[in-house]
Amino acid sequence: MKQGAIIEKTCCYHCGDECTTTDYVIDDKQFCCHGCKSVYQVLSANQLCSYYKYNDHPGATRNRTDKRFDYLSEPGIISELLDYSDDHVSIVTFYIPHIHCSSCLWLLEQLNKINPAVHYCRVDFLKKQLSIRFDHRKLSLQQLVELLFDIGYEPLISLHDIIKDQNNANKDNLVQKIAVAGFCFGNVMLLSFPEYFGLSVYEQNFKHFFGWLNVLFSLPVVFYSGRGYFQSAWQNLRNKVLNIDFPLALGIAVLFLRTLFEVASHTGAGFADTLCGLVFFLLVGKFVQKKTYHHLSFERDYRSFFPVAVSTITPNGEKPVKLSELSVGHRIIIRNNEIVPADAILLKGNALVDFSFVTGETLPVGKVLGEIIYAGGRQTGEALEMEVVKPVSQSYLTQLWNNEAFSRQQDDRMRTFNQKVSKYFTIVLLIIAFGSLSYWLPSDIRRGFAAFTAVLIVACPCALALSTPFTMSAALSIFDKNLFYLKNTAVVEQMAGINTLVFDKTGTITASDDTEIKQELALTDRQRQLVYSACINSAHPLSMMVCRELKGTKRLETSTYLEIPGKGILATIDGDELRIGNSKLVFGQPGEAGDVTKVHLMINERYLGYFALEHRYRPGLDVLPGLGKDYDTYLLSGDKDYERNRLKSFFSVEDKMLFNSSPQDKLDFIDKLQTGGGCVMMFGDGLNDSGALKQSNLGVAVTDNVNNFTPGSDAILDGRSFDKLPSFLRFSKDTVNIIHISFLISLTYNLIGLSYAVTGNLSPLIAAILMPLSTATIISFTSIATHFMAKKRRLI
Repeated sequence: MKQGAIIEKTCCYHCGDECTTTDYVIDDKQFCCHGCKSVYQVLSANQLCSYYKYNDHPGATRNRTDKRFDYLSEPGIISELLDYSDDHVSIVTFYIPHIHCSSCLWLLEQLNKINPAVHYCRVDFLKKQLSIRFDHRKLSLQQLVELLFDIGYEPLISLHDIIKDQNNANKDNLVQKIAVAGFCFGNVMLLSFPEYFGLSVYEQNFKHFFGWLNVLFSLPVVFYSGRGYFQSAWQNLRNKVLNIDFPLALGIAVLFLRTLFEVASHTGAGFADTLCGLVFFLLVGKFVQKKTYHHLSFERDYRSFFPVAVSTITPNGEKPVKLSELSVGHRIIIRNNEIVPADAILLKGNALVDFSFVTGETLPVGKVLGEIIYAGGRQTGEALEMEVVKPVSQSYLTQLWNNEAFSRQQDDRMRTFNQKVSKYFTIVLLIIAFGSLSYWLPSDIRRGFAAFTAVLIVACPCALALSTPFTMSAALSIFDKNLFYLKNTAVVEQMAGINTLVFDKTGTITASDDTEIKQELALTDRQRQLVYSACINSAHPLSMMVCRELKGTKRLETSTYLEIPGKGILATIDGDELRIGNSKLVFGQPGEAGDVTKVHLMINERYLGYFALEHRYRPGLDVLPGLGKDYDTYLLSGDKDYERNRLKSFFSVEDKMLFNSSPQDKLDFIDKLQTGGGCVMMFGDGLNDSGALKQSNLGVAVTDNVNNFTPGSDAILDGRSFDKLPSFLRFSKDTVNIIHISFLISLTYNLIGLSYAVTGNLSPLIAAILMPLSTATIISFTSIATHFMAKKRRLI
C-alpha cells in the first residue's frame, strides 16, 4: 500500500481492495494504487470493461475461486500452445467460438487497452481465431485466458489438436440446439392449429391445457436452444458493448414473457409458435453461416497457400518440395533472406535470424547448433541446414503475413463499414423498436408487441455485414485457384483502385529457369567450389543461375557471408576471399555497357572474369502492351540498358524504362509516382525489390517456386500465371462492383422489412424466416455473381 495521509477506510473503485491513501483520486473516485487509477482512465476513455481484476500491478488482487484454467501454468502445456516465445514476448493463437460479428472483432482487438501487457491482437473472422502477442513477464498465459473468459470470449483449447482446427466448433452443440428447437416448433404449431382455425365447444375445454403445453415446449427452446443469445448479450452488456445478439435476446425474452402472461391470465394464446419458430430459424441461419465460413476456411488453409518450395536434402542432392508436402524429419536448406517455413532444429551454419516477420522487432537474433528456430524467422546470413520438428502450418504463415508490422494504412478500409454498422446499428434499431412499441401501445397492445419484436428481428444486420466478407472471400478463392495469392481480402479493393503498374526486370519479366549462361572465364576445380559455395547461400535469381551452371560441385565451409542488395556477395570461403556481383562491387566503378548481364568474379583481389547471362523473357509477356492502354506502365531495372531495344515492343514509351536503378532508387521512384497521384502496383522478385514493394500501394512478389517472397508484399504471383494479369485486374474491379450491389440488396431488404415491421402487420415469425433467407440470398448472390464474372474473365 502506498504511503499517504490516513483517511476513513474505503474500497478501491477499480479492484475493490481497501484504500488508506488519498494519493490516487480521480473523478471523485479513490484508487489503491497508480496502476488501478491508470487502468480506470484507459477503460473510461474507451468504454471497455472495468470490472476485470488485474494481477500485474501493485495493490490489485484477483479474487477468483474458479480453478478451471490452472493447468495453463504448466510449462509443458504452455510450450505446446505457444506459436512463438523468446525472453520477452510470446505469441499464441486461440479458437474463439463466440466470434460472430464486427462488435466481437472490435472488442477483441482492444485487449491492449484492457491490459497493457497485451501488445497486439488480430482476429481472423472466417476461422474465428484470435492471435495475441503479449509480454509473458507481466501477463501469464493463464491470466490471458482468464481475461478472455471474463469479457465473454472463452477460448476453446484442445491439447490434442495444437493446430486448433476449426472442427472443434461442433462442441457448441448447434445441431442439437436446432433439433430441439425444430421438435418443439413442430409440436407447438400442431397444438396451435385449433387456435388458428377456431375452437369448437369440445376443444374449448382443452384451450388452457394446450396453452400450458406450449409454454412447456417453449422452455427448452428459450433456455437451451436460445441460451447462447442471452449469454452473448449479457457478457457484452457487462462490457458496455451492444452487439447484434442483444436485440435478438430481447425479442426472445419479450415473446416468452408475453406468452407466459397471456396463458397464465387467460387473456390469449400467446406467441409460443412465433417464439419457437424464431429461435429455430435463427439457429438455421447461424448454421448456414458457419458452414459457409468453414468452407471458405478450408479453401484457404488446406491447399498450398504460398506458391513457394523449400529445398530439401536428399541422397541425390537438393530437391524442391512444396510447403504442403513438408513434414517432420525433412532436412531443409534455408538461404540468405529466406523464411523458415516450420519450426526446425539448426544442424549446420551460423544462424542470424530476423524475427520481424513474427514479432515486428528488426534486430537479428543469433542461434546456436541444436537450437530450435521458430517458423517465420528470416535468415540474414549464410545458408543453414535444418531439420523440421513441427509440421508446417499454412494458416500460421498466413497469419504472420498479416502481422501489423507489414500492414498498410489502407488495410483497415474494408472493415470501416462493418465497424460503423456495429457501432450505430443496434442503437438505431432499439430506438425504432421502442418507438414502434410506444406508438401502438395505447391503442393495441398485441400490435405494439408484434411491431416491437418484428423490428428487432427483421433488421438484424447479418446480411448487411456479411456482404463484404463473403464477396471478398469468394474472390480470394478464385485468385488462389489461378496461382495469384493475396495477403487478405483488403488487397482486392486496393487492386481495383490501381492506375500505375511498375515492373522489375530480373526474375520478374525474365524467366530464371530459361537463361543461357556463358562462362567468360577459366576456373579450376577449387575456384568452381569457392564460387558454388558462395552462391549457394543466396536466393537471388542470378546466384541460383550460377549454381545451376556449377551443379555437382563440392560445397566448402563458409566463414563469413554478406549479401548486398543490388550489388552482389562478399564472402570468405575456406580461407579465400570472394567478390561476386556487378562491376561496381567487384571493381569499385561502373562497367562498360554490353548486350548481356554480367556476374563478375574476384578471388583474393584477383579478377578472374565473368559469367554472361542472356535472359529469356517470361511467357505471357505479350500482355504488357494491352495493359499500357489502361494503365501507366514502367520498367525498373538494376541492369544496364543493353536490352532497351528488345523491350521496346513491351514498353512503347522509352522514358518509362529506367535502368541502373539501385533498390533505393526504385523506392524513391515509387514514392515520386505516388506524390504525382499514382496508385502504384509494383511487381518484383521479393528480394532486392522489398523496399519498393512495401512502398507501393500494392506490392506483388513474382516467384518461380522459390522461397523468396517478402512479408512486405501484398500478394504473390506464380510466374506461370503472369499472362492472366489483365484478367486479375479486371476481376478485382468486378468484385468491388458486386460488393456495391450486395450492399444495395441487403440495405433494400432492411428498409422494406422495417417499413412493414413498424406497422405491426409483419408477424415476428415471418420476420424470423426472412432473416436467414436474406443471409442465404446474399451468400448465393455473391457466390453466383463472383463465379459468373470469374468465368467471364476466363479464370475458371
